[in-house]
Amino acid sequence: MSFSLHRLPSAPRRLCSLRLASPSFRGCRRGAAGAVIMDTAASRYANALADVARSNGSLEATITDMEKVDRLFADPEVQSFFANPTVAPDRKAELVKDITASCELRPHTANFLNILIEMQRIDIVKEIAREFEACYNRITNTEVAIVSSVVRLEPQDLAHIAQAVQRLTGAKNVRIKTVLDPSLIAGFTIRYGPSGSKFIDMSVKKQINDIASQLDFSSTSHSP
Repeated sequence: MSFSLHRLPSAPRRLCSLRLASPSFRGCRRGAAGAVIMDTAASRYANALADVARSNGSLEATITDMEKVDRLFADPEVQSFFANPTVAPDRKAELVKDITASCELRPHTANFLNILIEMQRIDIVKEIAREFEACYNRITNTEVAIVSSVVRLEPQDLAHIAQAVQRLTGAKNVRIKTVLDPSLIAGFTIRYGPSGSKFIDMSVKKQINDIASQLDFSSTSHSP
């Protein structure tokens, strides 16, 4: 089993394939079905990027870079800058160059961002990052588990959790994403499966709630 904690070589010719179907992308309009159109575009770009990454053996590097991009574009100011049609493309490209240096992105990823700017699709980069992660997980048979805890868990604890998730799912690989949640009081929770449908609660908060529930039930049962 491969366990990774959420913590590319340049291929400009193959990256040109990301421009395929560009007329349909340019022609997209956000109407009542806007969300569906956006998801379709994001999926196509993500799949094209995954094909490039597989061909040059850079899947691991690319998923790491796309996670960085996703976190970067979570900043409203960054997202607003790139989505602003009044900002010249060369200014956006210059910022991509700075981001590439500061975040240590591979040339592969920088080229991809520049293509999104050129194709006027940089506004859906977060959706593309999400779709790329889904592609990566399918290709590598990877299960993602989100572990929430009050304090950061030790690497060996996360490794044990990954092993448990692997036994439960039969996945070849497990990627752990960690979240700090003070409301849990102590302990941790694990969410995994399709759309996070599976949930394991080992938190003190749950134990307290269970005790409170039992006390309420007991009180009700013995009331005159």
